[in-house]
Order: sequence, then C-alpha cells, then structure tokens
Amino acid sequence: MSTAHSPTGEAGLDAVAERARTLLQLGRPEAAERELRGALVRDPLHVVSHSLLALALISRGAVDEAIAEAGEAVRLAPDRWYPHYMAGQVLYYAERPDEALRAAQAALAIDHGQAQIWELLARLHGEREEWPLMAETARRGLALDPHDSRLVSFLAVALGELGDREQALAVAVDAVRLDPEDPLAHLVHGRVSLAFGSARDAARAFREALRLNPGLDQARELLVVALKRRNPLYRAVSRLPGTLGSRRVLALLPMAPPLIAVFVVIAVAHWAMWVAESLVTLRLARGTYTRLLFRRGELRSAVLCGAVLAGGTALLVLGLALSHPLTGVAGAALLALVTPIQEAAYTASPLARKILTGWAGALALVIAASSALSALWPAGRIPASIPLLAMWAGLGTIWVAVAVRRLFGRVSYDL
Repeated sequence: MSTAHSPTGEAGLDAVAERARTLLQLGRPEAAERELRGALVRDPLHVVSHSLLALALISRGAVDEAIAEAGEAVRLAPDRWYPHYMAGQVLYYAERPDEALRAAQAALAIDHGQAQIWELLARLHGEREEWPLMAETARRGLALDPHDSRLVSFLAVALGELGDREQALAVAVDAVRLDPEDPLAHLVHGRVSLAFGSARDAARAFREALRLNPGLDQARELLVVALKRRNPLYRAVSRLPGTLGSRRVLALLPMAPPLIAVFVVIAVAHWAMWVAESLVTLRLARGTYTRLLFRRGELRSAVLCGAVLAGGTALLVLGLALSHPLTGVAGAALLALVTPIQEAAYTASPLARKILTGWAGALALVIAASSALSALWPAGRIPASIPLLAMWAGLGTIWVAVAVRRLFGRVSYDL
C-alpha cells in the first residue's frame, strides 16, 4: 500500500492535524492534544503535529512543555517558516515577547509572503508599544491579504495610538465591514470609538462583540467604561487628571517646590475621578442587565469604596465637631483609601493587582493602628502625623500604580 494513501501515512496525519486545528479554534485544547499525541505516536517526526501540540499545551497552561514542543518542531524543520511562526505564537502566549519576536523574524526571513507572520509581528509590536512598526507590519500584511479583518483591526489600533483620529475610525469601520461576524472587529471599533468617537457608538460596538462572543471579557470591561462615560459627572471629572500633569512637571519638581501644589491638585483630581467611578458603578449595578457587566471584584471594590467614603466622612465631621485633629485626619486618610482600592481593582495584571491590593491593605492597617493607639499617646501630635502620611500615600497611589504596572503589568494586543 502506498504511504501517501495510507490512513496512517502523511495524508492521514495531515487530516488529524486539521481536526486538531479545528478543535483548537473551538476552544477544546484537551481534545486537540489527544488527537496530536496519537498522530505523533504514529510519526514522531511530523512537524505540524509538534507545532499544533505546542499550541494546545500553551492553551491549557503547560508553558514549559509547550515551548519544548515548539522547539522540537523548529529543530525538525529549521528551513520551514511554519514551525518558526508557531513557536512565535507559543512564546507570545507564554509572555516571552522578545523571544516571540525573534521567532517571528526567523519565519519572515524564510518566507515574507505569509500574511499571518505579519499579523503576529503587528501584535508583538503593539505589545511593545511600537506603534509605527505595528502600523507598518499591518500594512505589509494587508498588501498580501487585503481582506484579513484582524490585520485591519491591528492597523486601527496602531493609528489610534498614533493619534490619527479620522484614519483610525475609518479603518475600524472597515474591519467590521470585512467581517461583521467577527467579535474582535467590533471590539476594536468600540475601542477606537471610545477614544475618538462617542461613548454611545462604543457601547453599541461592545454589545455587538458580546453578542457574538459572550466570553469576551475585554469587551465587557470596556462596555462598562463606555456606559460610565455617558454619565456627565464622570465624563467631566475623568478629563481632569490628564490635563493637570506630565512627566516634565515631575522632573521639574525638585527645582520648583511650588509645583508640589500641582501634584496635590492632580492627586485630588484622580481621587475625585475614582469617587465618581465608584458611585457610577454602584448606580449601574442596581440594574438587572448592567449588573452582569461587572466582575465581582469591581462591585466589591465599589461597595468597599462606598463604605470608606461613609466612614471617612463621619470621622472627618466628628473630628471637626469635637476639635479633635487626630480623628479628623484619620477620617481624611480613610477617604484617601478610595484611590488605592480602585487602582488595584482596575489593574489587569494579577501580580500588579496583588501588589496594589497589599499596598491598600498596608495603608488601612496604618490608619487603624494609629487611631487605636491615639488613646494611649499623650498630646496626639506625633500619632496625628502617621494618618496624615497615610493620607498622602493613599492619594499618591496614582504614581505608585503607574510604577507597579510598568514593572509587573502586561498589556495584551491579542485582538
């Protein structure tokens, strides 16, 4: 019997690989893994099976094994673009973008005529915030396949980040036109509309993305943002922080101490924004439909912020009424906890979120401990400085959060 026509020959293995690819697209990596392991028992040298097995393994979180399988595929066929490309995919999902970029460039060196390689490169440049390169690679891919809605979506993201409002909106609309059944095209359209268009259009796009894919968490989170921005108070307050400070102002601070006042205004404006965020979240959570849009952690944080606002206000008023500075300062410090609570809740990276949650918890312990010890401390001047420092630390969490996200966060452009 000819090997080419044997069900256990190359044609049969290719059919198994195609079934596995379909299972991966359907979100069934375990079933795909079983198919591919069976294929590799029959032919341990089947390159496509090794590559797809690597993708199945990374889909279920087996990072080390996935990278090993991807490396085996490259070892077996170093002169073919596909195993390098698949290794790039696996390394991207393994959160090793530099290695993924090298793998994608290796695939491109072998064959620059594959649109999917350009797509991977565009995604990687986006993660590195290299917006001109992201736009350029997306355009190179579209020259090969003008109807690839994902490449069009990447181009829209890059143009939006580069500030090209009109082109970003036009390209985002084009992505939806090319594939109106693609939830990711609607997601990008919503993101660009949220940045440059109207919150109403953005909300409509995110709802359509969720209709097509109810599990698209990013669309659910951004729909919440779009709904909040339709609230006039939230919209007005959320614009303040971005207009009040910059890195240049931060660099000038040691040379111009009066600029401290500017940073105080920035911190208070951010605090006001987070207060508005909490109140709008609590209001939206009262609706049967809109309540389902929030993650449990977001609702819990909004409720906690409501309790902090109530308790802090009560202590502040009590301190003023009784002319007791420590009580009033403790109330102000409690109010300031709104910022670290919300910064933690709206941080995407799990590690960064844990760090910021720990920071908020530490500040809360400092406030509680200083208040408890105040009865044992004569005069009260020194303990009053402790919650005062906690208050400024809480308000200044906006800069702590930026540093933590930069060091431990990861922005994904896997659109």
